[in-house]
Amino acid sequence: MHLGIFSYNTDYGARPDELAKACEARGFESLWVGEHTHIPASRHSPYPGGEPLPRPYYHMADPFVSLMAAAAVTTRLKIGTAVCLVVEHDPIVLAKTVATLDLLSGGRFLFGIGGGWNAEEMAHHGTPFAQRWRVLRERVEAMKAIWTQEEASYSGRFVKFERVISYPKPLQKPHPPILYGGATPQGRQRVVDYCDGWIPIDVLLDDLPAALADLRRRAEAAGRPPDSLSVSVFAFTPPTADQLKRYRDLGVERVVCVSPRRLSDALPFLDRLAALLPAIQ
Repeated sequence: MHLGIFSYNTDYGARPDELAKACEARGFESLWVGEHTHIPASRHSPYPGGEPLPRPYYHMADPFVSLMAAAAVTTRLKIGTAVCLVVEHDPIVLAKTVATLDLLSGGRFLFGIGGGWNAEEMAHHGTPFAQRWRVLRERVEAMKAIWTQEEASYSGRFVKFERVISYPKPLQKPHPPILYGGATPQGRQRVVDYCDGWIPIDVLLDDLPAALADLRRRAEAAGRPPDSLSVSVFAFTPPTADQLKRYRDLGVERVVCVSPRRLSDALPFLDRLAALLPAIQ
């Protein structure tokens, strides 16, 4: 099992390149960043974690530019989005961005995706909140076509194009792993339907073993080998060695821990967490 680090990636926090070097030097597997293009000043949508909305959500830097900076100063560290709000992107443009990042990073990109919770933010990008799940699926399917076909076409309700040629292609084949972030049964079905892995947040799961069993049942029903779907758990509270061993024994591939915002706080946090690595290897 691997350990990864999540950064809120704010303009007042640790730079992604500096944090990436620190993560790689300590033996962590991956660095993850989130995404919000903006926060509408209206703030009608309630924050799922409870009000008030934490300051970092207003200050997140662009995830793809940030991850390229992280990739440029490392050689082994995987880089991931947790999560990319696909419903706020043009799929043709996003397909090229992902492919370029995967190519230039040497095939180290993990494409974490989600539907999002902020209805006003989505509306500013032209996505109706009630349709976000269909939009998400169509855009993911359309990007897969662009990544894997010389001349790609796609026809859906929200995404339509004919015979487009787009390079570069991702270095990873057929494309970077697509990991869905969401803890609900419907989310696990999305993993099975069009993704390669699952990245739930620990505090949103009452019973991880039962959720994993549900994911396996859904995969088998769809004719997908359950072992082909990776599982990563996001831990908002630093885990103990015993908790990490429990995750490992359940078949979890990686645990991603939330780093303090500022580099001065993040470095001792990384040191403490790195001391647990021998227990899970």
